[in-house]
Amino acid sequence: MRALWMALCALARLWPGALAGCSEAGRCCPGRDPSCFARGWRLDRVYGTCFCDQACRLTGDCCFDYDRACPARPCFVGEWSPWSGCADECKPTSRVRRRSVRQEPQNGGAPCPPLEERAGCLEYSTPQGRDCAHAFVPAFITTSAFNKERTRRAASPQWSTHTEDAGYCMEFKTESLTPHCALENRPLTRWMQYLREGYTVCVDCQPPAMNAVSLRCSGDGLDSDGNQTLHWQAIGNPRCQGTWKKVRKVDQCSCPAVHSFIFI
Repeated sequence: MRALWMALCALARLWPGALAGCSEAGRCCPGRDPSCFARGWRLDRVYGTCFCDQACRLTGDCCFDYDRACPARPCFVGEWSPWSGCADECKPTSRVRRRSVRQEPQNGGAPCPPLEERAGCLEYSTPQGRDCAHAFVPAFITTSAFNKERTRRAASPQWSTHTEDAGYCMEFKTESLTPHCALENRPLTRWMQYLREGYTVCVDCQPPAMNAVSLRCSGDGLDSDGNQTLHWQAIGNPRCQGTWKKVRKVDQCSCPAVHSFIFI
């Protein structure tokens, strides 16, 4: 039987008209389409009605030339757009970036990846230059992975371009957190899964989160005695929040990456 099948394949290459299939029928259909068929040899070595729709891969009744006539084409997407501004002024909210589809997937090709991503953000001043960071009572945090981009892209008008304060790092011991943190699985908010009760975390205070006058980050707990319960909230998911207590202030953060955050 194997020899017969190889002979048929060879015959198809030498004399395409000898075997009917998707190419000769001019068929190549997306999804499941019972009307998308031809007459010829199937991939399971049965002669008769064979199919040229995408579902034939699952049902095993594709025409022998399906792969050649209907090659799989993956989805192609363009580059990410620049990040948008924050959706609202002077309160924790989100920003967004998008990309478009350049080529839709065909014939079982790889599907398109997400076309939109959101990240938490917070503006430190209004377009008129009014500082509003003092209004934030809890500590708003995000992953330290955003620190470089934040410093580069978001500069408060109150800061001189020549101001380079060293900043500082606060260490906290996490007391409690809501279960919503562990449920986060979006690419830009997955860092919330690593928040754990009882763990010591590092939170970096750097411009522009640092107030230009007090040189402090809102919610840093620096004035607490270490026994005071302080509140924090994760930017990007307002339901991910909890409490912690101050451990100490240090010059440089030294926690593992998954337990390192920044004030925002």
